[in-house]
Amino acid sequence: MDTVLITGTTSGIGAAFAEKFARERNNLVLVSRSKAKLQRQQAELQSCYQVSVECISCDLAENGATELIADKARELGLSVDVLINNAGFNETGYFTDTRLSEELDMIQVHIKVLTALTKLFLPGMIERGYGRILNVGSTGAYMPCPCDTVYAATKAYVLSFSNGLYQELKGTGVTVTCLCPGATKTLFASKANIENTLLFKLFVMQPEDVASIGYKSLMKGRRSTTAGLYNKLLVFFSKLLPISVISPIVQWMFKE
Repeated sequence: MDTVLITGTTSGIGAAFAEKFARERNNLVLVSRSKAKLQRQQAELQSCYQVSVECISCDLAENGATELIADKARELGLSVDVLINNAGFNETGYFTDTRLSEELDMIQVHIKVLTALTKLFLPGMIERGYGRILNVGSTGAYMPCPCDTVYAATKAYVLSFSNGLYQELKGTGVTVTCLCPGATKTLFASKANIENTLLFKLFVMQPEDVASIGYKSLMKGRRSTTAGLYNKLLVFFSKLLPISVISPIVQWMFKE
């Protein structure tokens, strides 16, 4: 029975991951902003699956979030076997119109916190000779995304970071997997005001399906995986076609 720490767990892909790991009889550490939502999720998972569920309520966009998680983990005496860096959000639109504060928070959550949590829990995994890390990227990690410029750039970091670390950790018993979903039916799109764009009208996946794909890839120790056939084709063609062709297509996908 592993202890699994998941960030951004109260909805979407994070909630689907929490239920999947609980169903597989793992103990959970859930990290999210809303204490009330975490407590409801904790009660439901413990009742349904009879596993241990701990909650850490914190805003990952705030300075000191990683230290708070580290202190709570030490207080609870936790050894994290599986780390799921899932938390994330988006701020879309032309760069001259978007909010800098949101973009800096995005960089904080997608890059700084993900890196810091990996740095925090990885040494213990290596020492025990066992561990799994899954970082949630995006199909946007593979291509420049006009009208989603900062988000795609942060996810490109996640993919590159995961790929490099995967190679470093060969032979240690620890694996790193980068899961790259495309459009998924979660609160993510509505919060970013892109639920009515073409991107979220075609081939939208359910979070449970994305989490299932990510779980299987993680358990098999795969370096990276793209969720869904449509998204795999999108990534494939993005590698073949020049940026001058890909960028206008992506920009068109963000129009309502």
